[in-house]
Parts: sequence; C-alpha cells; structure tokens
Amino acid sequence: MGQLSLFNPEELYEFPKDLLEYREHFLNQDEADRLKAHVLETAPWKQRTQKMYDKMVLTPRLTAWYGDPGNAHPSGTGELETNSWTPELLSLKQKIEETFGYQFNSVLLNLYRDHNDSVAWHRDKESRYGKRPVIASVSLGQTRNFDFRKKDHHQSKYSLPLPHGSLLIMKGDLQEHWEHRIAKSLTPMKERINLTFRLVHPLQEFGT
Repeated sequence: MGQLSLFNPEELYEFPKDLLEYREHFLNQDEADRLKAHVLETAPWKQRTQKMYDKMVLTPRLTAWYGDPGNAHPSGTGELETNSWTPELLSLKQKIEETFGYQFNSVLLNLYRDHNDSVAWHRDKESRYGKRPVIASVSLGQTRNFDFRKKDHHQSKYSLPLPHGSLLIMKGDLQEHWEHRIAKSLTPMKERINLTFRLVHPLQEFGT
C-alpha cells in the first residue's frame, strides 16, 4: 500500500507511507476479543492528573504503562508505574515487530470508557522517544475517529475510523508537523482500548 487515504466531508488527503501505515484487520475478531478481555481485566488502570491552564485536572480516560525493566513513563510525572509484560502483550509486541521490522520496549494503554472520554490535540514529542519516533497503535472495542491536523495549519484536518483489531503506525516526521486526538462524541459509545507501542530511550542518552 503506497498511500493511506483519509477522508473528511469535503476533501481527500493522502498521507505518504513514510508517515503512516494502516492495517484494518491486523488482529482477527477472536484475537481482538481475547486481547480486549485480557487488558480490561488485568491492567492496573489509573486516572492521572495533568496540568491545564495553571490547574491540575483529571484526564478523561484511564491509563496503564508496561515495559522492559527501567523504562519509566517519559512524562516524568511518577504517576505511572512500569508494569512487567504479560505474555499476551509481549506476544502482540513481537507480532508487530516481526511484521514491520520495528523494535519496541514499552506500551501505553488507554481506556476510553465511553463517549465522554477523550484525548486532546497533542504530538508525541517526548525527547526519550527520539527525533522521528515510530509508534504502533492497536485499537480494541468501540470504533472511534482518530483525528489529525497540521500543526501550523489547523484547517488541514482529517479523520480515520479505527475499528476493533486495527493497527496504525505513526512514523517519520508525523509528530513534528501533525497533531492528533480522540474527540468526545455526542453519540453514546462503549469502551475502547488503545495500545501504543513505543521505543523509549534510556535517560543517559539525553544527558540526564
């Protein structure tokens, strides 16, 4: 697949393959169902706080962090402990690595409980992800729209529905020039789980 086409009501934009790769059925129905049940039941879900407009607010979703020993969450908040890989998460990591040739050592789990949960516009620009990070995102459960907009031109905005079992890989300069989000919805929705696999570099590589 050379191009990934993302539609909005008025226009078509094609992200080149050096920015995004997409597999709608990366996991089959049974694999996706079993993985969703596993992480729902076993992940130590926690609602974090973050600073917005000079005050601390609760994030509108639950999160959990897994990874190799010593890979603390790069935000440095200390709120997310590093959990050891479960066999199911490790198997999924290895499947992605073997299919695409990338390497990961951590995964961030997000649980969107219903249509009120969301994540605001942002870029994954933590220094410990490196300059051109590769992030592999597996979606489970409710289909939600994954929105993109150009950092310096917000009118350039596009959406991609991410269904149960799908995989989206963000790479290249995407985090440099594009923001992304999961918006709240007016339509009632069931839970969605998102697993984002990342390669987190040791702190000493950045002189800290």
